[in-house]
Amino acid sequence: MRSIRKSFLVAPPTGARIRTRLRPTADDEDVLRAVGDHLGRLASADLAMRCRLGRGTTQRTARKRALTAQSTSRWAGSITRTSNDQWERALANLADHRIGLRRATDIIASRVAVPIGSRHGRVRGYASATERTAKQRRLQHLNAEMVGVEKRLTVASVSVCRGGVRLAKQRHSLDKAGIPEEHWRDCWHAARWFLTADGDARYPLGNGTIQVHPEQNWLELRLPAPLEHLANRPRGRYRLANPVFFSHRRDEWAAQVTSGAVRYDISLDTAKRRWYLDASWRINSVQAPSLEELRQQRLLGVDLNADHLACWPLDNSGNPIGQPHTIPLQLYGLSGSTRDGRLRSAVANLVRLASSSGCQSIVIENLNFTEVRQIGRETLGRGRRGKRFRSIIAGIPTRRFGALVAGMATNKGLWVIAVDPGWTSRWGRRYWQTPLNQTTNSSVTVTGHHAAAAVIARRGLGLGARYDRPRPEDRGRRATGQAGSSATRRRGTWATSRPAGSGRTVQDPCGRTDMAWRPGGSGPFGTAGRASSS
Repeated sequence: MRSIRKSFLVAPPTGARIRTRLRPTADDEDVLRAVGDHLGRLASADLAMRCRLGRGTTQRTARKRALTAQSTSRWAGSITRTSNDQWERALANLADHRIGLRRATDIIASRVAVPIGSRHGRVRGYASATERTAKQRRLQHLNAEMVGVEKRLTVASVSVCRGGVRLAKQRHSLDKAGIPEEHWRDCWHAARWFLTADGDARYPLGNGTIQVHPEQNWLELRLPAPLEHLANRPRGRYRLANPVFFSHRRDEWAAQVTSGAVRYDISLDTAKRRWYLDASWRINSVQAPSLEELRQQRLLGVDLNADHLACWPLDNSGNPIGQPHTIPLQLYGLSGSTRDGRLRSAVANLVRLASSSGCQSIVIENLNFTEVRQIGRETLGRGRRGKRFRSIIAGIPTRRFGALVAGMATNKGLWVIAVDPGWTSRWGRRYWQTPLNQTTNSSVTVTGHHAAAAVIARRGLGLGARYDRPRPEDRGRRATGQAGSSATRRRGTWATSRPAGSGRTVQDPCGRTDMAWRPGGSGPFGTAGRASSS
């Protein structure tokens, strides 16, 4: 068994982002389209130049000077900064792709080396000669792809598709997607527009290109030089006709506008035909408490599943409090916006549950299914059942869930603790589900996921997930009446734990030291029944 990694406190977000809807008139929309299309062409050309430069000097000054003549200095700075960020992200993605190829080739090669239908240690050979032949062909394909990726990484040759590769490939299967060509072209052009203005505290209202007044509720943007004839304000600026204001976190945004920098992004949702304005800024970091301080308070353990969140509050002794909770999370087969909305709603309910339970922190698993997605065909079963299982795992929004919990919990004054996900479900079902069902209200059924949430919370507290079974020499002491009649107790539950004062430490294979449970007068989850850990 591998060792359990240490728990850690998730860093709170360093920035804030809010959104509001724009209601431009027909003339305003024409101006926004013209500006976005013009700057989008400049951004595409600058990104292509940045990709050709490779790992050498970025030449950002020269690129910015060339773009300034066709736009403005501020627009040029935003374009060159975005191009540099996209190139760095693309190079990191290429390196991650190489890691995934290595994982896939290693596991396929190890299974191909084992004879058909046999097993060598923990490596199982393929079931048939047909499957083994198909895997050998796939291994050759992956090795050839690995050679190409290695060459591209050597010279830092990356490719970036502005607008998204998925949308670009959709052009070749419009009939299958059920999208008219005109609608696809609108989506493609809108995705390739550039309407991003970086903030600068030296300018009024925190931005020199796009400005929004917090009291007068107007929005103005600086037009590029070739489009200055469209301006309706002095100095080549254009003001939208309808008022613009933020509702969510308005006071924070207004304070930032008057004293710092604010970045703005204008976008068009072609499906709903709606324009949106996003404002983002950096927030001051808050002094985070230590992990030991948070472990002195109540916390909420959360088990993330494909269709629900299983939660259970625990006190600082590791004892479950009250009843378990289940938050529905139906995301399978939904579109991006609906999926994000349901996930945010579930996280909001989770945060409210933690606050109402008096918890100071939320404990989640540090899940990462990247490796599973890369080698899932070899490790997660075969056939239709295995494919469906891999699809379910790939659909669990682990990264998005962690980011939402960290951001929304910080807004409510809560902290997030991430723990190792190893064996939480298995140990929860084996050691916790049956005893919790016996001590919980009969109207509530404790599932294995609820038991896993308890194990996750205990791991956040630094306590062991398992408890010690009774020693043979202790059974006679129980029969004398110290812990009640043994005939009324079941083997394998907390009722079979040794009497108070007879606990002994047990070293498990993972390197943790768990203290046996000591039932007290207030029941198995009372103060006297806490499990301590070294």
